[in-house]
Amino acid sequence: MRVLAISGSLRSGSSNTILLRAAAGLAPRGLSVTLYEGLADLPHFNPDLDDEANPPPQVREFRDALRAADGLMICSPEYAHGVPGSLKNALDWVVGSGELSGKPVALINASPRATHAQESLREIIATMDARIIPGASVPVQGRKLDVGAIVADPALSSALSSALEAMASAIVCGPIGEREPPDGPESAQ
Repeated sequence: MRVLAISGSLRSGSSNTILLRAAAGLAPRGLSVTLYEGLADLPHFNPDLDDEANPPPQVREFRDALRAADGLMICSPEYAHGVPGSLKNALDWVVGSGELSGKPVALINASPRATHAQESLREIIATMDARIIPGASVPVQGRKLDVGAIVADPALSSALSSALEAMASAIVCGPIGEREPPDGPESAQ
């Protein structure tokens, strides 16, 4: 199972990016978390450039990464009570192309103050017909730590591990009624 992780921050020392790197290190067996590092390279969204057969190369790479992923994990800061422009731009490039349709999405929140951005992301993701996984969408961090400190912190690593387990379960089981539970139909009883 493959999860593509997107940090909404372009800052090199971003706590959002660090949190996603920690998630990659805590991923359970059978689940890989890969950080998407091309957010800053995407051109400004322009419908005139959105030729389905020949989009800009960076957009094609982004869409290919989304198509190859079984799920998406987003961790984003809040700027001026909203989603950072670079993240919104990336999402604008896939509104009409459908890569997120039906895909499970985890919204991780690295700051307890980023409530407006989280609500905005929920609206955007729902509009794109993706499935927000409640058990995988959690506030995880309220302080600056490095990857090792997050992994070593029992509360933070437990919260991230629980979110990853919920994501793995959502990938395996799919939307309600779409797939059998991992142990077969009898385990649903």
